[in-house]
Amino acid sequence: MEICNRITDEKIERYLDVTRCALDKIRIAAPERSYSRKLADSFLEMAQSYYSDALHFKEAGDYVTSFAAVNYAHGWIDCGARIGLFDVGGDDRLFTLFE
Repeated sequence: MEICNRITDEKIERYLDVTRCALDKIRIAAPERSYSRKLADSFLEMAQSYYSDALHFKEAGDYVTSFAAVNYAHGWIDCGARIGLFDVGGDDRLFTLFE
């Protein structure tokens, strides 16, 4: 098995695509006036902000920081899905679900 220790165009595009698909799929599950809704909104804002940062750094040619940012973005999404803030339709390909 060959180990690649570089972030290639293909790799960063794949991670950005997966996270974009995840952002497009999630729906906030928490009721509008609940404390959980505030958490869900905050998690989504963090994910969107990190994703936006990832795009910015990629365009600037900083693939290392872009890769870090897109992974943080997906981490916020996964956490929100796992604890039930986001409805992801049971998708365990894009998300890390509990069961």
